[in-house]
Amino acid sequence: MNTALSWIKAYVPELECSGQEYLDALTLSGTKVETYECLDKNLKDIYVGQILSIERHPDADKLIICQVDLGDKKLQIVTGAPNVKVGDKVPVVIDGGKVAGGHDGGPLPEDGIVIKNGKLRGVDSFGMMCSIEELGSDRNMYPEAPENGIYIFPEDTEVGADAIELLGLHDVVFEYEITSNRVDCYSVLGIAREAAATFDKPFVTPEVNVKECDDKIEDYISVEVKDTDLCPRFCARVVKNIKIEPSPQWMQRRLAASGIRPINNLVDITNYVMEEYGQPMHAYDLDKIEGNKIIVKRASEGDTFMTLDGQERKLDGEMLMINDAVKPIGIAGIMGGENSKITDDVKTVCFEAATFNGANVRKSAKRLGLRTDASGKFEKGLDPRNALDAINRACALIQELGCGEVVSGVVDVCEPLKDLNRIKFRPERINELLGTNIDADTMLAIFKKLELVYDEASGEIVIPSFRQDLEGIADLAEEVARFYGYDKIPSTLPSGEATTGKLPFKLRVEAIARQVAQYCGFSQGMCYSFESPKVFDKLLLDSDDPARNAIVISNPLGEDFSIMRTISLNGMLTSLSTNYNRRNTNVRLYEMGNIYLADKLPLESLPDERMQFTLGAYGDIDFFGMKGVVEEFFEAIGISGKIEYDPKAGKNFLHPGRQALISYNGSVLGYLGEVHPAVADNYDLGTKTYIAVIDMPNVLPFASFDRKYVGLAKYPAVSRDISMVVPKEIMVGQIEAMITQRGGKILESLSLFDIYEGSQIKEGYKSVAYNITFRAKDRTLNEDDINGAMKKILNGLESLGIELRA
Repeated sequence: MNTALSWIKAYVPELECSGQEYLDALTLSGTKVETYECLDKNLKDIYVGQILSIERHPDADKLIICQVDLGDKKLQIVTGAPNVKVGDKVPVVIDGGKVAGGHDGGPLPEDGIVIKNGKLRGVDSFGMMCSIEELGSDRNMYPEAPENGIYIFPEDTEVGADAIELLGLHDVVFEYEITSNRVDCYSVLGIAREAAATFDKPFVTPEVNVKECDDKIEDYISVEVKDTDLCPRFCARVVKNIKIEPSPQWMQRRLAASGIRPINNLVDITNYVMEEYGQPMHAYDLDKIEGNKIIVKRASEGDTFMTLDGQERKLDGEMLMINDAVKPIGIAGIMGGENSKITDDVKTVCFEAATFNGANVRKSAKRLGLRTDASGKFEKGLDPRNALDAINRACALIQELGCGEVVSGVVDVCEPLKDLNRIKFRPERINELLGTNIDADTMLAIFKKLELVYDEASGEIVIPSFRQDLEGIADLAEEVARFYGYDKIPSTLPSGEATTGKLPFKLRVEAIARQVAQYCGFSQGMCYSFESPKVFDKLLLDSDDPARNAIVISNPLGEDFSIMRTISLNGMLTSLSTNYNRRNTNVRLYEMGNIYLADKLPLESLPDERMQFTLGAYGDIDFFGMKGVVEEFFEAIGISGKIEYDPKAGKNFLHPGRQALISYNGSVLGYLGEVHPAVADNYDLGTKTYIAVIDMPNVLPFASFDRKYVGLAKYPAVSRDISMVVPKEIMVGQIEAMITQRGGKILESLSLFDIYEGSQIKEGYKSVAYNITFRAKDRTLNEDDINGAMKKILNGLESLGIELRA
């Protein structure tokens, strides 16, 4: 939002400050001023001069020689302007003066241009007559300026007067960053109220006196609001005998400084009130409103409507429309219709000032692809009490500018207004929140400047309706802080009980995963969630593999980033391939990233975003090394008991004989293995590569950070070594499971210490050796205890087809 300082001063007349002082003070008091521009920063010694005579230049067809009266002196000026004549009053910059830029409308020089006396084609020229562009402005702010040529002042302008002052260029335009909860500050009055409180100056509201003619509004228009949930208030007033003409220069200047192009008095008044009060308004040609009735209701699904910009818009059943007795004439809060627009032939106008549901306006504007200044204000949620004041202000301006007669009465269709919010005044609590010792009277003085009323009987602060952001005692404390001065508030330690914050359980488990990976020599990587459908073929996935059911991105960057990944391997293998082809010999990477699994395609609900802990490595690592990293992680998060590894994992992208599905208590936690040689070739990996993928949502139910202390053993341990001849198809895991099952309570641990295959072992078998440790917690074991346990273990192993090795 932009405002001119002169407009602010209209409501804070005692305000005197520079642009920088204003910026600093308002920013410190909570109204962020982004930047400012002094309109006269590069203008100096420019006065009103009257052309006394004109003669042609003797040596140039396009130049003329003018004698110009500046009141206290007369100057000769040579110019090429095509639009000047004798008697014209023009801005003249004299020797040593400055202008903002050239007449070509190009970028303005940073420090302006200094004008010096000189000669043009041999003729002396003492100064320069100025176009509006040379004064640093344009025809948007000065529509009366010629498109090419010198600016001409009105005939009654005083010769020798300060041209910069007459043009209103001794002004500063500020740009603000307004937070969405401060709806009141989306208006000049709201900003002026903040400026008055900041500088401790009186705030003066505009006087609104509407003189009405004898006609009654009931004879002109009636209003019916059918959807009061979307329109809690609708005000209408009628003005007859309209005269369309340019608005006065002061109004044009203020609108232009706010970034609004002046059009005519009627349109400018509605825009002026929108900026001044923050209340958008609309004017309808009453003669085009059939049945002299306005009906506010939702549109019918599939209807179309031609808006003021000449575009046909398709409507839906949630959009609120302004209708007459026959047809729609406007989209509520967004834009009026082509069928009721104001033309130069208008005789009678119906003004509308309403309050519409902000969320509905925002959604409607987004669906239509049509966002306007009005919708931008409505979507913030306007104050219903502001509508009547704004429409009366517009009618007062109509009379002030002499462009119509206001019909007596107002149509005001209004739902019951909410009572003003009240907050208990608790100065001691405010001081607790701020860490200050401000007395109650100082706080009440601040509230008074902000128009917050103290009800002494109830001890409550009554909040004006325009301050919708004030809801509780903390909000009052903020008001005290920002106007008392943040720089005056001392630094204090927080009071109350100390609390200890910590990460949620899920993030703690993920943090442990990162720590374990880094401890084991893995570096973290980050991969794209967007992938190409070609990934599935590179990974050799079956045509009916569920992983191929990927979510397609509606606006992809390209085919290589057109789907959401359903498997985390592509990014990992791509990263490993990059490292391999750059001759990095030993690489270990890990990633914590989501995959996106859809319940159904096309999507009917949000996808399941599953965090995957992905490990990838090549070089000095093998299958069992990767398995060790996985088990290190499980141990760190407290997964106790036997992890099962099923070699029949069924993963096409893994080596058929070197892969395993990881399970615990019947739940699949992930998989690991060597990358299939064909897949490695697809990724240009010329070495054995190993990966492991842990599905974190399946891990979380088994994770625990509870630890139980176990004292040192009091009784001695007994060890036994056994060497077995085992069929090759029997896995070590099966052997360990059998030993654990048969060993009973006295089994403390078992450790594999040898595997051998060779000529000394018969075909189809391998030699496996274990160390088994027994210990009892309550006594010293005897030979019978050990022999009994060993007998049970050996019987169990024999049932698997295992023989003791001699």
